[in-house]
Amino acid sequence: MNISPAKENILKRIREALAQETPMPFPQSEKNGNLFPAPPQEPEIEFAEQFTQLQGKFIYCINRQELAFQFGSLAKKQDWAPIFCTDNKLINLLGESLSERLTQTDLADCSVAVTGCEFLVARTGSILLSSAQTDGRTASVYAPIHVCIAFMDQIVYDIKDAMQAAREKYGSSFPSFLTLATGPSRTADIEKTLVVGVHGPKEVYVFLVEA
Repeated sequence: MNISPAKENILKRIREALAQETPMPFPQSEKNGNLFPAPPQEPEIEFAEQFTQLQGKFIYCINRQELAFQFGSLAKKQDWAPIFCTDNKLINLLGESLSERLTQTDLADCSVAVTGCEFLVARTGSILLSSAQTDGRTASVYAPIHVCIAFMDQIVYDIKDAMQAAREKYGSSFPSFLTLATGPSRTADIEKTLVVGVHGPKEVYVFLVEA
């Protein structure tokens, strides 16, 4: 194939440019520091504030016993049944009193899905989920109500902290995907009117367990 002199000249200049290392134009950018400095308050308080501003519903539990009590009371008050959950550790935490309401099959027939998470991001009030979890991502977006159960050691400040923690956690077995859930699903594409619960859950709960 014949290449015109003009095109050959362009390709030559590209090759020469690629052969030279280009210094970072902004060495003090967020790559080497925190773009968003951490607030003075505790990360769990920051997460709770950001999450509730996004219409999320935050419930703090001092221990696992309180988690079982709080979740059971809410499930009975809201008449949640059946409740989808495939994580046996979470099922054990929720207690035997809910065994008749819980199911590990037929997600399509459930209005509530319970999952764990990888991390909670305090700055944005987000939940980091991954394909490495027992239920993958399906449960968190399919049911109209998503309930996430998390623990204090899963809270990080920023998204890059969550990504770094995930890399350290999984190493070479990194999940095929990560996803951030930031409050209930919403869109304003139709005449700029905010609609909640269009492409995912209409309600999102986070139960944060102290220990």
